This record gives sequence, structure tokens and C-alpha cells, in this order.
Amino acid sequence: MTLRKGIAKVSQMLVGQMANFSYIVADEKSMEAGIIDPSWNLELVYSALKTNNWKAKYIINTHSHFDHVLGNEQVAEVTGAKIVQHEKSDTFKDIAVNDGEVIKIGDVHVKVMYTPGHSNDSICLTINNEVIFTGDTIFVGNCGRTDLQGGNPAQLYDSLYNKIMSLDDSMIVYPGHDYGPTPTSTIYNEKINNPVLKFKSRDSFLKYLTG
Repeated sequence: MTLRKGIAKVSQMLVGQMANFSYIVADEKSMEAGIIDPSWNLELVYSALKTNNWKAKYIINTHSHFDHVLGNEQVAEVTGAKIVQHEKSDTFKDIAVNDGEVIKIGDVHVKVMYTPGHSNDSICLTINNEVIFTGDTIFVGNCGRTDLQGGNPAQLYDSLYNKIMSLDDSMIVYPGHDYGPTPTSTIYNEKINNPVLKFKSRDSFLKYLTG
């Protein structure tokens, strides 16, 4: 899709055996691109870059779990792109970012939102209040697990209820996995339909996640 307010184009790719999504965000003016969470089926990434004449500038990881960073080294070697991760990520990165920082891909400004909970280095990526790449913070109809490395239920509550819930209803949600009834959603749809956003208190949310 091409975003309404700019010249960014988003390509969504379903990859691997864990229903992961990898993405490319490209500036159609400069032809620079950012690759989000490359893991399996990297030929899809290379094909999209070649077909559209995009030049990969960055590899951006929403967090450092293996199924989101598996393709980093190969893609960086093939394309020359720099690896960008949150400063708390313990896997290799060329550039460390934190909450509120902006990653520039041509004229497209990708803003970092720090959303720990699924992992301690989880980030979401927003563009123009139009789209958000949520990684494993929130899926269509669910949220990420907190029983994996770096998981923290209380942090995830804060990320969901104090950050995700405050976003514009119209923003398109691009999740890290194809775990829901549709591959994308909107913030509004998630507020209305996602059961993990229905809790009236932190305690009830934590009880739900921890059983």
C-alpha cells in the first residue's frame, strides 16, 4: 500500500513456519527502503527490492527474538543495510535507538515507540499517524506472550494501555505474525474487538496473562 500523506510504500510478506511477517517500507521518491524483521524466505525481500529498484538503507528489528532477527546478517551482507535495534537489544546492531527517535528513510520518517512487555527491547514503528508496525506487542485479536526471554506482563500492560490505546483510531496495524483473522487491522478495530484491550484494571490483565 502507499500511504495517504506521503510517498511511503509498505510491502507485507508472510514468511517461515511461524507465520511471521517481514516488511519493507520504501520512499518512492528517493527509492530508499527499510526492511523490518527479516527472518525466513529472504528471497521475497530481495525480489521486492529488485522489482521496485529499492535500495535497502536499514534493517529495523521490532525486537531481538530469533524469529525476527534471523535474516539480519545475510540481508546486511547482501544489501549493505545497517541494522537498527533498541538500545537494550543484546544482538548485534549498527545503530541503537530509543523511544521517540526517528529513523529517516528518504523523506519517510519512521518513529520509534518503546513498548516493552513481550521482550525488554520491543519497539513499535509509526509513520505519520497512519500506520504502526507492532512486532509482537500486539497482534490482530491478541497480544504477545510474556513468558519468553525479557517478557514482563506489567510492562506489556503499560505498553498496550498507555501507548497503543492512545494512538489514532484510523492507524493501520501491521503485526509481527499472522495470528489473527486478517493480516492487518486498525487501532479502532483492536480497541473494539481485541480481548486483551478490554480489561478494566491492571490486576485483571495481569491475572489473565499469568493464569
